Amino acid sequence: MALLKRMWRGFTGAFTGWTGIGLAALIGVILGVGVFTMYFAGFTKYFGNDPATCAGCHAMNEEYEGWQKGSHANVATCNDCHAPHHNLIAKYANKAENGFSHSLKFTLQNYPENIQIREHNKAVTEAACVYCHGDFVDQISNSSNHTGETVSCIRCHDGVGHMR
Repeated sequence: MALLKRMWRGFTGAFTGWTGIGLAALIGVILGVGVFTMYFAGFTKYFGNDPATCAGCHAMNEEYEGWQKGSHANVATCNDCHAPHHNLIAKYANKAENGFSHSLKFTLQNYPENIQIREHNKAVTEAACVYCHGDFVDQISNSSNHTGETVSCIRCHDGVGHMR
């Protein structure tokens, strides 16, 4: 503990006078620009559950329109299928990681023409299928034809959430 106190005093003691003021101003400007950018981009909307938010990026228009036409439009939102259900922290960590990845690709204009789901997100979506349709999926995965086999809902039903 004494070592930590000495290290902290050494660190904070190095930034006194004009150096400390300049460093504080620099940190303030960086944080201010970051917070303004996130606010201007509608960052807080992504904590909600409105599917229109996901369609805010032009790259997702086809998926959004497909969802509106699909069988899940009246019973599930984007988060119901694309965010973990088992843990609130995992849900928001997943949303943050996906949001950062999507924002980066959108900003750098590096979105593929044909958007493909990543393996991690495929696992989240498979888990969401089981979460909502667990009784039915359990019957299929435990039938004599599928015993010991990993059953993929998406392999056969990939157009259910986003009608094609």
